[in-house]
Amino acid sequence: MGNLLGNIIFLPWIKVSLILALVYLAYIDLRTFRLPDSITLVLILSGLLFNGFSEKGLVFFQDSVIGAILGYASLWLLNTLYRLIKKQDGIGMGDAKLLAALGAWLGWFALPEILLMASLTGLIGGFIWLQWNKQNHRSAFPFGPFLAIAGIIELLWPQTLQTLLLSHLA
Repeated sequence: MGNLLGNIIFLPWIKVSLILALVYLAYIDLRTFRLPDSITLVLILSGLLFNGFSEKGLVFFQDSVIGAILGYASLWLLNTLYRLIKKQDGIGMGDAKLLAALGAWLGWFALPEILLMASLTGLIGGFIWLQWNKQNHRSAFPFGPFLAIAGIIELLWPQTLQTLLLSHLA
């Protein structure tokens, strides 16, 4: 009973801590266009450790490892292809590390939904950002806040987008 009670109290605090870290990263990225390694790398490591050693992990350890690798590799590959075509970076590697952290915490199967939500909200938010700051469509805007928001949604309400899409198809 004591262990069960400890886990019931422990897991919400882990989720709150993760949400606070993601909100803080979003704030930093909005202000500086940077996602510090001191936070993103700690989030990757802590996600792997939590899912690997806690009996109340959010996902299986192997899903966590694959999520961290695929999270980073997908945005690294996207940026590499963009750089080959445009001769400049299209996305920061801080964003890749943030997606790796989300993959480490939430597993590889959450990544497509996180990327889709972040991309859709990023299109809308990016347009608003550029209009607000009176910049043209070639100007940079931070993508980390949209990844963070999508990660929080996926943490609190897993498979939300999938459920919404499938409910409209049925």
